[in-house]
Amino acid sequence: MPIYIALLRAVNVGGTGKLPMSDLKAMCVDAGFESVQTYIASGNVVFKSTKKPATIKSNLEARLEAYAGKPVGVLIRTTAEMQAILTNNPYPKAKPNQITALFLDRKPKQADIDDVSGAKNEELSLGKKEIYVHYPDGMGVTKLKIPAAKAGTTRNMNTISKLIDIANKV
Repeated sequence: MPIYIALLRAVNVGGTGKLPMSDLKAMCVDAGFESVQTYIASGNVVFKSTKKPATIKSNLEARLEAYAGKPVGVLIRTTAEMQAILTNNPYPKAKPNQITALFLDRKPKQADIDDVSGAKNEELSLGKKEIYVHYPDGMGVTKLKIPAAKAGTTRNMNTISKLIDIANKV
């Protein structure tokens, strides 16, 4: 049975979108997903399902909207897709907590990088369905604004690696 990783957008970040991971796990179990495991409180869940990714996405988004009273974006990746993101990291010598993947539901375009503002020394690179961002001074001090982020969600390389580890044990 295929293993998927769901990444929720804007959950438990800066006091917004509160969602206990136990509630997220229960939603996934109720949706018929198997071997459900959450990871940290930012909306990461690993599970098995025979459903197609688009069906999983719409099912979870509908359940989350009913729960939260507002839309909550969900991005779905397979374990292989997550491994490819880690493997293709264009900044392999940088600290993993200073490199993020901005997950999108589409192939990013050069304009997504060209349209950023507030850049100092950050580096951006296009991936398959993600934008890699290297924050040499850390994310906590950056002024970088990425318009494409409004439709996506970001995870650092440490989190991506841990999600892959969880998926490989499901």
